[in-house]
Amino acid sequence: MSASSAHNLIIPGEALDFYLSQGYYRMHQDLFTCRFLPIEGGFYTVHWLRIALGEVQYGPEQRRLLRLGERFTVRRRPFQLTDELEELYAAYRGSISFDAPPTVESFLLAGATHNVFTTEVFEIRDGERLVAAGIFDCGARSLAGIMNFYHPEYRKFSLGKYLMLRKIEHARELHHRYYYPGYIAHGFPKFDYKLFPCPAATEVFDARRSRWEPFSWETVARQSADLLSDWQDDELSSFDEA
Repeated sequence: MSASSAHNLIIPGEALDFYLSQGYYRMHQDLFTCRFLPIEGGFYTVHWLRIALGEVQYGPEQRRLLRLGERFTVRRRPFQLTDELEELYAAYRGSISFDAPPTVESFLLAGATHNVFTTEVFEIRDGERLVAAGIFDCGARSLAGIMNFYHPEYRKFSLGKYLMLRKIEHARELHHRYYYPGYIAHGFPKFDYKLFPCPAATEVFDARRSRWEPFSWETVARQSADLLSDWQDDELSSFDEA
C-alpha cells in the first residue's frame, strides 16, 4: 500500500490498526510487508510481532529497567524532525555494528515534506541533554514502535529496551489492544530484542494463513518452514513455465 501522494493526507487510526493487523508496517511514508530478508549473506524468513497489552506481565528485568529509568526526565510530544534528534541519531549510528538508515529523516520521511502518520516521540533527557529518543505511530487501538536510539555513553541503561516499555505503558494508559514492535527473522538473533517486554503476551503473524498465533520458537520454526516451502514451490513453478 502506498500512502505518500495526497497533500496533507493523514492515515486514520482505524486504517493503521487494520494494516498492522495484516502484517503491514511503516517504511518512510508508505505501508509495506515482506516475508523474506536477505542480510549479511544469508536468507531469512520474516515474522511480524505484536504484543497483546492486556496480557503483559513484567518480570524482574523489566521492572528493574523501569526503576532505572526514573533518574531521567521523559517527555512525550508530537514528532518534529530537529537537529537535536539527528545529532543524537548520528552518535548512535556511529556506535552500532549493523546496517541502519543514514538519518532519521531518511528513515521516516525520505524527502517527503508531510508526514501521513500520526507520529509521536518520547524524549529522554539527563538534565538538559537529550540522551535517547523513541519514535512511534499512533493508531486508534494500537501503537507501532518505529525507532529507538540513544547516546552510546548511556548504553549501560538499556534505553532502547526502556523505550519499548515506556511505549507499552503509554499504550496501556490509552486502553489500546496491541503494541507492534516490528519483526524478527528466524535464525538471525539480532532482532530478538523485540521479544524483551513479555514473550508470553507476544503473538506472531502467520503470513501464509493470515492469522496471529501465540509466540513460541516452535511456532516460528513451523511458519518459517511453510514460507520456505511455498517459496521453493513458486520458484519451481516459475522454472517449469520458462
